Amino acid sequence: MSVLAAIAVLALLIVVHELGHFLAARFQGIHVNRFSIGFGPILWKYQGPQTEYALRAIPLGGFVGFPDDDPDSDIPPQDPNLLKNRPILDRAIVISAGVIANLLFAYLVFVAQFATVGVPQDFSPQPGILVPQVLSETSPAGQAGLRSGDVILAANGERFGTEDGAVEQLVGLIQDSPRQPIDFMVQRGDRQLNLTVTPEVGDDGKPVIGVQLQRNGVLEYRRASNVFELFSFAAREFQGMLLRTVQGFAMLITNFSEMAGQVAGPVKIVEQGAGLAQANITSLFPFTAIISINLAIINILPLPALDGGQLAFLLVEAFRGKPLPERLQENVMQTGLVLLLGLGVFLIVRDTSQLEIFQDLLQ
Repeated sequence: MSVLAAIAVLALLIVVHELGHFLAARFQGIHVNRFSIGFGPILWKYQGPQTEYALRAIPLGGFVGFPDDDPDSDIPPQDPNLLKNRPILDRAIVISAGVIANLLFAYLVFVAQFATVGVPQDFSPQPGILVPQVLSETSPAGQAGLRSGDVILAANGERFGTEDGAVEQLVGLIQDSPRQPIDFMVQRGDRQLNLTVTPEVGDDGKPVIGVQLQRNGVLEYRRASNVFELFSFAAREFQGMLLRTVQGFAMLITNFSEMAGQVAGPVKIVEQGAGLAQANITSLFPFTAIISINLAIINILPLPALDGGQLAFLLVEAFRGKPLPERLQENVMQTGLVLLLGLGVFLIVRDTSQLEIFQDLLQ
């Protein structure tokens, strides 16, 4: 059920994104003839009065189609309600609406979380140190088998209790142990594991194992006092997560060789979401929000086949006073789509091979 919940979240976010494009076009009276989730062969479709709604075989996104690109369309090329015949601002609204929809949805997810679960009140510490994220499968921690959601109970025989300085104590041990193995006792669900991690020296000269660490414990919640407190908490959480995600993308771009291992495909995202849902179903709220924000930022990048790439074409058109040759735009977009699908397939194969069930078969 946790896997199905994670898949449902991913599918919902794709629908939200494409629905943003669709509604932005429809509200402006622009013709839309296709609304598809996925790419490739059609598994299911419904023909509405104006639009074909379809579910396709390759689950790597979706698209909203316009009759501008359909040679079989009976709409005259000069129709003012074709997307290509609209002013630049109208087209920019349609193209950017998917990103806006994902950002707005992420904020509403936080509103729903604080409305149902409550707003944070007190923190009850528990023994051990939580690993909220393993930064890369190729990091020392990833290679040793440490996973996001694990709780480190002890290192080299020294147990970590509920004291405030436990995280600093472990960081100090790591930094004092360059290229020296550290024996961890780890709690994973109802299992205790013994793992050995050997810190490597990073670019800054400090030993690292490639994880985030935070105090282990349980947040206690209370009902929001009023609607203003509810929206305020949601806005603060949304702003913090958006800022951290943007910083993460900046680090990925500026230090791609070391950060590339953090790029995850649909399989990895579902695996992480399923793990969070299994541990605590309410964790699906922040999981949904952060994936929605990631989808928004990825799509606004000025890359071919993404919304940002189309906005870049519009910007060039605004400066030139006329669009780039249609053939050139089609070639760039088709090349970008092939590369994007190729990356998606690569990530699916890579992440699938790293699933625990396949790792167990190889051992």
